Order: sequence, then structure tokens, then C-alpha cells
Amino acid sequence: MKKLLVLGAFALLGGAAQAQEGFKIGGHIGVPVSDASDVSSFTLGVDAAYMWNITKGLDLGVTTGYSHFFGKDHFDDFGFIPVAVSGKYKFAGAPIFVGLDLGYGISTKDGVDGGFYAQPKFGYQMKKGELYLGYQSISNRRDYGWYRHNWNVGAINLGYNFFLK
Repeated sequence: MKKLLVLGAFALLGGAAQAQEGFKIGGHIGVPVSDASDVSSFTLGVDAAYMWNITKGLDLGVTTGYSHFFGKDHFDDFGFIPVAVSGKYKFAGAPIFVGLDLGYGISTKDGVDGGFYAQPKFGYQMKKGELYLGYQSISNRRDYGWYRHNWNVGAINLGYNFFLK
């Protein structure tokens, strides 16, 4: 099932990449927070999205990418592939925007569960790209009847996306 979701995400964005209308690609670097800060020292990743302009100032689309968390001490590296919808609002008269990605984070490591994915962003828009600060979160809650397990993998990221038109 995990492989099917990954394949679907890349197939969806692969088709969008050919049209290149509203396509953006970039990368991010971040500091792990929440439960991730106990096992990871920093994170690097790539971002890709295809956005449609819905109305003046509002874009909606789909996004994916990969975030790699580098393990610290005796912990292994792990990563997530988000499959999400994306929204972005650009303020009139100012080169700033707010955005939100919501979906599912697919784990690339056996033994690490995926979960609900959310990433609110605040950024600065330029003609050929955007610089953003975001809080990436993948959360999961397991209820085993007699035992509940909650975890949250998070990171504060600084990223840049190039517009490809």
C-alpha cells in the first residue's frame, strides 16, 4: 500500500511537470522539534507542487516531496513523503503570503508509521520564486485499547521554491 501511494504521488506530479503551468520545485532545511528532536539533529528535503489560481490572491493545488531526518547518537535516519493539498494566499500590495499543506506523510522507513501531515507557511514571494518559513508536522495516534500512543514528528523549515512556467 505504501509503495502504491508513493507511485501515485509521483505519477500525479509527473504529469503536471510536463505542462509546467503553475509548477514549483525547491528545497528546505530545518531543525527537528517535538518527538523528532529526541532522535534527529537536522532535516533536509525537496518540495514539488502544482498550483492553480482560483481567484485573485488565492492558489490551490497538490504537493509532494521528501523530508529526510538525520538521526543523532545511535538513531537511524528516517524520512517522509507528503501527499497533500496545498493552499496559498498572497496579500494584495505586499510580496508576502501565507500557505497551508494538509494530507498524509508516508514513512520511508520500516517500523516508523506515517500519519496526518500539516505544514503552515509564511513567506516572501519574488518574481521567479518564493522564500518561506514553515512548521512541518506528521502526527499519529494509535489506540491499542488498553494503551494509547501519540507521536509527532515536526520541523521548523526554511525553504525556497522556484517557479517553472
